[in-house]
Amino acid sequence: MPLLDGSVGVEDLVLLEPLVEESLLQNLQLRYESKEIYTYIGNVVISVNPYQQLPIYGPEFIAKYQDYTFYELKPHIYALANVAYQSLKDRDRDQCILITGESGSGKTEASKLVMSYVAAICGKGEQVNSVKEQLLQSNPVLEAFGNAKTIRNNNSSRFGKYMDIEFDFKGSPLGGVITNYLLEKSRVVKQLKGERNFHIFYQLLAGADAQLLKALKLERDTTGYAYLNQEVSRVDGLDDASSFRAVQSAMAVIGFSEEEIQQVLEVTSMVLKLGNVLVADEFQANGTPASGIRDGRAVREIGETVGLNSEELERALCSRTMETAKEKVVTTLNVMQAQYARDALAKNVYSRLFDWIVNRINESIKVGIGEKKKVMGVLDIYGFEILEDNSFEQFVINYCNEKLQQVFIEMTLKEEQEEYKREGIPWTKVDYFDNGIICNLIEHNQRGILAMLDEECLRPGVVSDSTFLAKLNQLFSKHGHYESKVTQNAQHQYDHTMGLGCFRICHYAGKVTYNVTNFIDKNNDLLFRDLSQAMWKAQHPLLRSLFPEGNPKQASLKRPPTAGAQFKSSVAILMKNLYSKNPNYIRCIKPNEHQQRGQFSSDLVATQARYLGLLENVRVRRAGYAYRQGYGPFLERYRLLSRSTWPHWNGGDREGVEKVLGELSMSSGELAFGKTKIFIRSPKTLFYLEEQRRLRLQQLATLIQKIYRGWRCRIHYQLMRKSQILISAWFRGNVQKKHYGKIKASVLLIQAFVRGWKARKNYRKYFRSEAARTLADFIYKSMVQKFLLGLKNNLPSTNILDVVTKTWPAAPYKCLSTANQELRQLFYQWKCKRFRDQLSPKQVEILREKLCASELFKGKKASYSQSVPIPFCGDYIGLQGNPKLQKLKGGEEGPVLMAEAVKKVNRGNGKTSSRILLLTKGHVILTDTKKFQAKIVIGLDNVTGVSVTSLKDGLFSLHLSELSSVGSKGDFLLVSEHVIELLTKMYQAVLDATQRQLAVTVTEKFSVRFKENSVAVKVIQGPAGGDNSKLHCKKKGSRCLEVTVQ
Repeated sequence: MPLLDGSVGVEDLVLLEPLVEESLLQNLQLRYESKEIYTYIGNVVISVNPYQQLPIYGPEFIAKYQDYTFYELKPHIYALANVAYQSLKDRDRDQCILITGESGSGKTEASKLVMSYVAAICGKGEQVNSVKEQLLQSNPVLEAFGNAKTIRNNNSSRFGKYMDIEFDFKGSPLGGVITNYLLEKSRVVKQLKGERNFHIFYQLLAGADAQLLKALKLERDTTGYAYLNQEVSRVDGLDDASSFRAVQSAMAVIGFSEEEIQQVLEVTSMVLKLGNVLVADEFQANGTPASGIRDGRAVREIGETVGLNSEELERALCSRTMETAKEKVVTTLNVMQAQYARDALAKNVYSRLFDWIVNRINESIKVGIGEKKKVMGVLDIYGFEILEDNSFEQFVINYCNEKLQQVFIEMTLKEEQEEYKREGIPWTKVDYFDNGIICNLIEHNQRGILAMLDEECLRPGVVSDSTFLAKLNQLFSKHGHYESKVTQNAQHQYDHTMGLGCFRICHYAGKVTYNVTNFIDKNNDLLFRDLSQAMWKAQHPLLRSLFPEGNPKQASLKRPPTAGAQFKSSVAILMKNLYSKNPNYIRCIKPNEHQQRGQFSSDLVATQARYLGLLENVRVRRAGYAYRQGYGPFLERYRLLSRSTWPHWNGGDREGVEKVLGELSMSSGELAFGKTKIFIRSPKTLFYLEEQRRLRLQQLATLIQKIYRGWRCRIHYQLMRKSQILISAWFRGNVQKKHYGKIKASVLLIQAFVRGWKARKNYRKYFRSEAARTLADFIYKSMVQKFLLGLKNNLPSTNILDVVTKTWPAAPYKCLSTANQELRQLFYQWKCKRFRDQLSPKQVEILREKLCASELFKGKKASYSQSVPIPFCGDYIGLQGNPKLQKLKGGEEGPVLMAEAVKKVNRGNGKTSSRILLLTKGHVILTDTKKFQAKIVIGLDNVTGVSVTSLKDGLFSLHLSELSSVGSKGDFLLVSEHVIELLTKMYQAVLDATQRQLAVTVTEKFSVRFKENSVAVKVIQGPAGGDNSKLHCKKKGSRCLEVTVQ
């Protein structure tokens, strides 16, 4: 059912029935078609990209969600942002908001909505507003330089961004820190069909005025630049010209000076012009192939823009200096090598420029070192990518998504279950896929794919993508999540989609085939030292600062870390940061591949739902409790709701919490008390507590106001009263003096008449006062005497063994009915006592066993009525005549309580085998019927419960503790002809030995543990059920056993 009246579908999937993938998809589609794009899974928000602007944002909605708790309004990103901010502000807990999903699912828009909401509800003030504006304006700058149009998304983030927003103790923003991850710099020089380069290039050409274009030596026509895709220069819904003006304005708000903005644009134009540097074939005097610049115009314009000698740039592009500790060797580059050097320079310049912009923004929004702060992190990082041709970039992007999925598993699914186990809360385990094996396949320090890639890049000798793939095939030939053409051939599998130069990883989101071409080059990410030194020699301050290694004084022969190693290190730092904060999740879903509004592809959404683990998340939330908190903080927050704990409480925290919740008369099913925390199942219960707390705070505030107003009124009243008393005292005194004489005379006359009247009345009263009472007492005593004498003569027989033949006489008068019933009860109690006094101790023990059997099985098991008249024997195998069996019980165990031949049911195939069961005061012993050797010895403290059917059969299950050595193998399924007597004696033995009651469950469906699995047992009544019931066991599947009672 929905949480709110009038809502579409189910707003919280925890309430979804039935919980299957089809109903989940139908619910998402129903809500999406009604423009309800947000759905909850507990406190996780699912966002389906609408590909249109919806009227559900803005100041009006921000104010609405600020005043209500999480579930009181329709699902919204604002609700999750409000919970995270209030938790950070009120409970002093650092937060992080993880926004995950495929490319094109709306992650960037979701992060902007979170930031805009937090900025709107936090503190006000000139300085605070300035900080908020800087944080918000960082988005358009980073989007311009880091986002691009892809096949799947018109505004796809081609870098990962994690922003820590830092607040003071009041919840006002102080600043922040932005961390960027792995910009897709290969996009600078090459784009796929239907995609664009980074937005800033198109914005610069479309939005810059003529004067700026002239200064940058650019032309407005995009077809004149080789690095820009000529097929797609414009994007529907994006205005490049207005976006450029917005970027300039945002940079000014952040704190960029006009000179810095100009320098950034100059470096950007340089990257654009590098693509127009054409390389031609040349030959040296000895015939060795070389290269040269075909048209020097582009090189000259670059040199004029950034203050660089064009001849030195040309020499750096067409030659390479190899330097060792002893000598330098200059070699010429052929055309392919020169083009590689040109593209590598363009990618490095743009990547370093982007890093510089991020660092410059951090300088503007950073917080002072000495200030105490709280942190809210927002993660917007590239989604999982499966393209037709997946290369090194897709490999590291998908590796990052694997790590984020691991965070979700460990912090939401795994931690949820482990916390219940740690706190001792009953829990139904939910199976989920742990992708740790995939992360280990990629990132293992010695045997991971990244480690093998680094090793291949660093080792001497002939190194190529093929040798790297061969090493992977050798190392992971038997890994369950790795495939290649070689491993498929070894397993005699044929897959025409797998190329010879490819390998495939079974990610949590699906199988992805990677082409190893250029893996080595992209991981090396080498920039020739000549180019770094040329850039450092430029007269451009910004460009010069981007290449500090070009300084000859700082030159180093040490090889820089590879791209894969740097990214792995960055991801490890990110994971550590995320683990230190309280996570909040926004799971973004892309409804269709065409970015069309109103279209919902069930297959596409189903794929995303599977790898996002939505069903597992729902199962965990449904099986568990929506809210939990330590006893101390919980009591501190809600102790004002109980008069016993407010204002002072001297007991323990748990006792205080129990006191508070007990006085609120809350349902026991809504609460669970762990070892250190209180667990609340339904969010509505928590909202009820918050509402009661709010009302109580209003009452306390009203009480304070009342006391203060009362004090003021009393002071004013006392002053007025003193004045009034002084005036009225003189007036009343004068008036009373005049009337006093008349009143005194009248009073004396009245007193005389009253005294005479009272004397006459008392005389008449006491003269005949005792006559009526004496007569009444005499009559009542006569009635009682007559009743008791009549009862004496009509009593039933006092012989305790006589059957009652006479009924108890009725009371002759109604007033004696109560006394008559009391006497009747005393009479029969006296007879019962006489009967008990004549019984021997053994007879008393037999009756107690019969009473216990009645409490356990009367009205529950069909064979109980047949066992009532039969005395409990205990020994059905002649134990006294079998010394071997007597030795098995041990000397200190005492007498054997029960000895019987039973049948043990094999849980694997349903067959039965004969056993002798001995029940002592401390153990249950199962022995062989031939050699009388103990097969199994079970301590009664390890028996957790018994399951038995309601039919006339003797089948029962003995449930054992998993922690015991015997219990680790599973439970026992036995058949007894005296099941009522056996279970009764076992119940009393467990109670005497462990001081706890044995759980006896009467049901036709129960489960027994079998090693690490469980077997469901179903008992049915056959067509010929007689007094002597026979059992027929039949195994159905690997986890079901059907027992027929015939």
